[in-house]
Parts: sequence; structure tokens; C-alpha cells
Amino acid sequence: MKVSYQWLSEYVDLSDCTPQELAEKLTRSGVEVDAVESRNAGVSGCVIGYVKERSKHPDADRLNVCIVDAGQEQDLQIVCGAPNVDKGQKVIVALIGAKLPGGLNIKRSKLRGVESQGMICSAKELGLNDKLLAKDQQEGIMVLPEDAEIGMDAVSYLGLDDSILELGLTPNRSDCLSMLGVAYEVGAILGKEVLLPQIDLVESDEQNPLRVKIDASAECYQYHGRHFKNAKIASSPQWMKNRLMAAGVRPINNVVDVTNYVLLEYGQPLHAFDAGQVADRSIIVRLAQEGETLVTLDDQERKLDAHTLLITDPTKGLAIAGVMGGANSEITGETTEIILEAAWFTPKTVRRTARSLGMRTEGCVRWEKGVDQKRVQEAGERAASLIQKLSGATISKGIASAVEKEPQAAVVSVTLAKINQHLGTSMVASEVSPIFDRLQFPYETANDSWTVTVPTRRGDVTLPEDLVEEVARLYGYDNIPTSLPSGVTSQGFLTPEQQLRRTIRRHLIGVGLNEAISYALLHPDRVEDAAGLHQEQVKPVALLMPMSEERSVLRTSLIPSLLETIAYNKNRQNHDVGIFELGRVFLSTEETLTQLPEERLYVGGAVTGQWIPQNWMGAKQAVDFYQAKGIVDSLLARLGIQNVQYKAVSDLKGTHPGRTAEVWAQELRLGYVGQTHPGTEKAYDLNETYVFQLDVAKLVEAATGMGFYNQLPKFPAVTRDLALVVDRTVPAGALEATIREAAGELLESVTLFDVYTGERIASDKKSMAFALVLRNAERTLQDEEIQQVTNAVIEALKVNTGAELRM
Repeated sequence: MKVSYQWLSEYVDLSDCTPQELAEKLTRSGVEVDAVESRNAGVSGCVIGYVKERSKHPDADRLNVCIVDAGQEQDLQIVCGAPNVDKGQKVIVALIGAKLPGGLNIKRSKLRGVESQGMICSAKELGLNDKLLAKDQQEGIMVLPEDAEIGMDAVSYLGLDDSILELGLTPNRSDCLSMLGVAYEVGAILGKEVLLPQIDLVESDEQNPLRVKIDASAECYQYHGRHFKNAKIASSPQWMKNRLMAAGVRPINNVVDVTNYVLLEYGQPLHAFDAGQVADRSIIVRLAQEGETLVTLDDQERKLDAHTLLITDPTKGLAIAGVMGGANSEITGETTEIILEAAWFTPKTVRRTARSLGMRTEGCVRWEKGVDQKRVQEAGERAASLIQKLSGATISKGIASAVEKEPQAAVVSVTLAKINQHLGTSMVASEVSPIFDRLQFPYETANDSWTVTVPTRRGDVTLPEDLVEEVARLYGYDNIPTSLPSGVTSQGFLTPEQQLRRTIRRHLIGVGLNEAISYALLHPDRVEDAAGLHQEQVKPVALLMPMSEERSVLRTSLIPSLLETIAYNKNRQNHDVGIFELGRVFLSTEETLTQLPEERLYVGGAVTGQWIPQNWMGAKQAVDFYQAKGIVDSLLARLGIQNVQYKAVSDLKGTHPGRTAEVWAQELRLGYVGQTHPGTEKAYDLNETYVFQLDVAKLVEAATGMGFYNQLPKFPAVTRDLALVVDRTVPAGALEATIREAAGELLESVTLFDVYTGERIASDKKSMAFALVLRNAERTLQDEEIQQVTNAVIEALKVNTGAELRM
């Protein structure tokens, strides 16, 4: 919000407060001022002049010799090269000795032999933003209205002797998106009265012909319309142009400028229609039909949906409520009859429409953050009085109004004890009451308690804590003493899940993976590229208004995001990649959401390329299934998860049917590890890639031993190797499970160390060798015990798997 210091001084006496001092006071009270800038970019010695004569330069076709009355003792002769300079114009003249932006000093000079006693200036030469000027003033010299006073200081005339305070407002302070809102704030800070604008209009005897109807009462609470006749559309007076340009708004004409002026003054967006284009002088506020279109003031055809609020007449749309008017009812130079709209639309309605159409206007900004419902009609009347004053229009008698819901002021109570407790102060009631008076918050007080009726302009004050904050702001943060917190303190700690997440992250980084943080949004086709860990049939959750189709669906698995990252690196010649991500997935079984999707935390990883690059010490080693499985093994071991089993699966979506296994711990399915399906690798343009994905909640459930350590053994262990011949279809996991069950408590570990097929082994058989480590923690094992365990294991293997000892 850009605030003109001169304009603000019309509402609050600022005679004893400079712009810089005011900025400091505002910032200290909680309304940050980002910058204080002077509108004058370095102009001095410039006045308003009148071109009495213009003639061609005798020796230059593109130069003119002008005789100018600049209010000096004698007329000035000025050589000017602007093509639009002409006799009878009011212009800005830089006198001898004048200074202009860019370090330009005006001196007496001769141009092609003709003396020039100054310079006629363009807007750019004065440091003005010519984008805020009319098109005819953007090229050549700046031509002023006829009522400009000859000899008047140009800096004063153009409002350049003003300072602009740029406020960096937080979303809750929408009241300061208007000059009056800032005036209330400044008045409270300085303890001064706020002077409101005088509304002075004269109605004619002719009754207002306008009729208003609201068919969308949930989206529009009130609508007021004024009717004008015999309006003369013209340029606005310079004082209004100056204030609009100071706020960064381009003046257009006297009627449109008034709506923008009151928007800045009251924070109330308004709109003016050419009444001659409104059928039956009837206004209907309704929701658009799906697919209905309207050409807006920027000459763009907008396709509307059923959530868009429209201002219409009985035959057509006239404006998109709160966003932009239609081109079919625009105020033009031919307009004589006007309808002025002052309404209140719900913020969410305007916000949704503006986003869906990709439109952002000054009105939208204010609607989204909240507009004072009680000042809608007052702002309309202020605009009506200005339109009458500037255009000479006749105002029809009465206001055409439709009100669906009356505004209600919030009533909030707070006690002195609460204020002092929250702020650490020892204020008394006589210090608090004046603060509410300065804020112009009506209240009733009893027993050191205040019941405050909060003005509707302050929609951010709804709780007792908000009143405490208001007291703190105006009491002065610098006056609040420093104090230590009181009460019982507790030592912070990590929850089991937080501790597990930290352990997972550190371990995976330790084994050589890099952490990735990817988008939780995917293209709809990417969701089908990999399996999640859910058993139920889930439906992808689509966004209502996605920024693009590439990011329009919430992910149900981490793998597609990781594959996108792998592809990104491969496209940049980084072929050896190992990454992991701790992230959430979003699961729902509903086609149309009636409740929020379930969020689950997964850890996923992906590796591709060379695990060990080629070097002089040995051969390179490419990533394979066992590298990925080894990463998972080491992670589960670090978490203290025991009795892990890998079960081969061939129907897991997005994975290779012969190189994928599910990870189980007892009865818990933790996740899976395997190669990405060749079709998926081709779709992402990847080399051979291996992935894993684990459910962190299941890891928490299974990680009962994390953080516990076993005592170092006092007695020796005994190792026994068993070479078994089994059918090729028997998995190693089945043999290991049988060994563990049969060996009992004496078994410390079992490791598969050899697999052999070939000579002296039947073609349908394979040899698998396991190393068994046996130990008794209380004593040394006897040979009889060892043999007994070995025999039990061999017999169980023979019965359960058909295994025979290899001779």
C-alpha cells in the first residue's frame, strides 16, 4: 500500500511529524513501513508557462521557436524540438538555473544560432512515470489543462512536493489498504482526531429508475446503486490525478478516476456502468452458468464457471463481481447516464474467481483480505458526491438497494489481569482505557474488565488476545519490561517417530545416498508408474485448481518422484546416482472426496549406474538387486529390526517381475525392494535402476530393539558349515527360516556364503552353503550339544524343504 503523506494529512494533523518520523512511529506500532520516497526525483526551478507563439526554426526543420509566458518579467524565447508543441498550450518550463533529474542543469544556450532561455519539459524529463499518464502525454512535451495557473511552481502543481510511505502489510491488516484505515492507525498512534471526508451531494426530484435483485445471497450480502444523468466525461482535475499517480494508479477519466480514488480512500471497490447499455435499468446479481462468457475491460473473452459471481441485466452479463467490468458497459467519452455500484461480495467468491481467471486487480486484493461491510454505502455516497462535482451530473433521488445480510460488529472482552499477564506489565485501568479511546473502539468497563465493540473496519480483532496486542502496540513495545518466563518447564525430547526419522536419514546418508526433496504433486500418468505400500485400492487425489497438469495429482508413492530426479540427473550427464527421500504420500479410496486423504510417511530410495566406479585398484561394479537389498538390510539392522524375510513377488506394479521382493518382519509387511520395470525405465529414459520403499510407521512398530546393545560374550562360539542340495525352486529364505526354528536359542547367526550349480549337481538342483554360529552365553558348548543341534537342523531341512547334505 502506497500512502501519500499530503493526502493523509487531510485526515490527521501531521504538522508536527515528518514523513520519516511518521514511518518510524508506524513501524514501531506494528505496521511496517518498507520505504519513504519523495515524489520529486530532483526537479527545481520549473514553472507553468503559456506558449504565446510558435514558429519554425530558420535553420532546423525539426526545431520550433516558442515565445512563452512563464510568469516572469519578460516572455521567454525557448527552442523546442517536441513535435506536439503548439501555440495556446500550458506547459512545464524549466527556467535558466533549473535542475532536472539525472543531473541536468538548464543554462542559457543557442541552438543552431537561436538563443534558448529555458526548456519546455516532457514527463520523462521531470522524472514522472509516463506509464501512469495518458497516451498523448507519453510522447513529446507534457501539455497541461487550461486551468493551470501561469507562473505556478511545477513541483507544487504536479504534487511532487509529496512523500510516499510504502507499507509492508501483513494479511490481517487489510484495514490499512485504505487511506482512512491508515488515518485511524496514525490517529491512534499520535493521539489525534481523524477527520472524515465531507459527503455533499444534491439529489434531483426524479426518482432513481434502477432496480436491484440479488439471486446469489450466499455470495453477495448487499448491493447499492446510484443513478446519474447529464454527466460530462472529461479529464480529472490535477489534484486527483496527482493522488492517483502517487498510489501507482493511471488516471483515465473523471468518473473512473473517482471510483479508483474512493477505492484508495475507503478501501471499497466500486464500479461505474454506462446506464445506456443496461437493459431496463435493472441489475441482477447471480452466479454464472457453466461455460458462459464475458468480454472484460481488457478486451479479453473470459470463460466462466458456475462459481463465478456476475453482475448482469435481464439480457446479458455486465461485470465479473469484484474482479473486472465488462467491455459492453464501459464508461466512454459518449456516456451521459451512469449507474454507480457499491456492493459487498464474500472474499472467498472473489478470490476463487480471480485465481481461476488468472486476474489480479487492486479491487481483488481488497476483496480477498476483507472490506468493511458498514462503509459500503458510505463509500458509494462519497463517490457519488465526487462524480457530481467533477462531471456536473444530476443524481436521481434515492438509492436502489438490496441487502441480504446486515453486518455484525464483534464484541470481545478482556481483563486487566489478562493484559498484564500476557505482556508482563503492571498497567492500571487508567492506562488501558485511553488506548481503546485512541483506537476509537467503543467499550463498557467494569471491575478492571472491558467489553469492546470492535468496529467492522477491524476484522482482524476477534479474540481477547487481539485486544491485548492492540494495547501492546499503542502502549509501546519499547515500554514493555523484559521479564523471564514463569511456570513449570519441561525438557524437550524427540518422539519415537522423530528419532527413527533422524536415524534413517543419517544412516542412508552414511551408506552413500543423497537426500532428495521432491514435489508431492505429479502428473496423473506418473501416479501409475510405481506401487505404493497400501493394500487397499486407492484413488489419486486431484487438485481443484492446479498450477499445471504436470503437478495436478497428489502422489501415492515416492518412487515416481525419485525416478524423475534420476532422469533429471541423467539428462545432465550424471549417470551414477543414489538418492533417498523421507516424504509423505496421500491415500484415498474415494472418487469424490468427502474427507481428507490419509497421509503416510514413507522412506524410498533409488540407485542407478556404477556403485563402484572403475579405477586402477580394480574393476568397476554396477548397481544390482543385491546392492539395493544391502542398503535395506543395513538400514533395518541399524533400526534393530530382526527376523527380516524377503519374499519374491512378480505382480508388483512398476517393478521387474523377476527381481523384486517384499520385505517382511514377522507378520509386518515393511515394504519392497527391486528393479524398476523395463517399461517404466523406458518411459523415464533411464538405465537399469533399483528402488526400495518402506513404510515408516511399520518400521516404528518393528524397531523394538533400536538403541539396545548386547553384552560382549564371555564364552567362545562354534561354527558349523552345512552344504545343502535342494530343488532350484526352493528360496534361500525358506532354508534360513527352517534353520533358525530348528536350532533354537543356541543359534547366534546364520549366513548363506555359497550357491553352486554345475558339475556333479543335477540340472534341477542347486547347492547352498550356510555358516551357523552357535553359542551359549552362560557356558562353553559341549560337542554333544553341538551335534544335537546340527542333527535337528539337518532333519528339519530334510522334512520341510527336501534338502540333503552335499557330500
